[in-house]
Amino acid sequence: MPEFEQWDIVTGVGLTALGVAAGRALETERADRLVSDPWADAFLAAADAPVPVPRRRADVARLSAVARDMWTSMADYLGVRSQFFDRFLMTAAAGGITQVVVPAAGLDVRAFRLEWPPGVELFEIDQARVLEFKDGVLDRLGTRPRCGRHVVPVDLRDDWPAALRGAGFDPGRATAWLAEGLLPFLPAAAERLFFDRISRLSAPGSRLAAEHLAPSVRPLVEDPAFRAATRALGVDLADLWHFDGKADPGGALTADGWDVRSVPAHQVAAAYRRELHGVMGRTVEHSRFLTAER
Repeated sequence: MPEFEQWDIVTGVGLTALGVAAGRALETERADRLVSDPWADAFLAAADAPVPVPRRRADVARLSAVARDMWTSMADYLGVRSQFFDRFLMTAAAGGITQVVVPAAGLDVRAFRLEWPPGVELFEIDQARVLEFKDGVLDRLGTRPRCGRHVVPVDLRDDWPAALRGAGFDPGRATAWLAEGLLPFLPAAAERLFFDRISRLSAPGSRLAAEHLAPSVRPLVEDPAFRAATRALGVDLADLWHFDGKADPGGALTADGWDVRSVPAHQVAAAYRRELHGVMGRTVEHSRFLTAER
């Protein structure tokens, strides 16, 4: 088996999952919140993060101006993104899909916070230490999922389809796939393989949703001001995101038999009456939400 770099919730890519949880915690405090995640704060409290990670909006106010901009704008965007993909999954489930897969699940708690209809089985794929941290916190809280939940501890660079099938996934059943916040971290070849594997595992009637960040964002991401802002998360996203050789995945999905739709993220934000400002607001100008059906 190949040896891949591993991480936990406070190192490397894993730390970005903690940042996303912080964004959801901040969004949850809003009266006009687009997502409610009461478990996010527990994850933040349990993690020994190497950088200050705000758990409350009052914490953000005590940070530097650069960090305040990053956390505030990111929380605003994550509210929009979470709501969009929540609606996608609930629509898929209402349409009769009973199998859901979330690759690179991180600290996602949709198995716990969404009102799933009976019979839904949800599979979370991520590195073992990330899933162990999440399950440890949830177990201490006595939290129970609202659907069948299966954790699949495997690296996406490895043979994750085999691990998924081993966890009980049935490729003969229609599936809803969610690739949220994942694609920028995949090199071009890995992204093509990722979608090829999904297509091979998807029965007729399957649905897919993904967030696509266009390569046109690269000058912004490599700008020193943006890099300084993202270091508030404890990482430099310019070192983690990949743009070389990447294209909108809609074309490849269409060729694989998917009916693809795409909407600019800022258009979704406007529909939710949410204005996106700051560093993440500028990034969102290059972001699109894709949905597809087979």
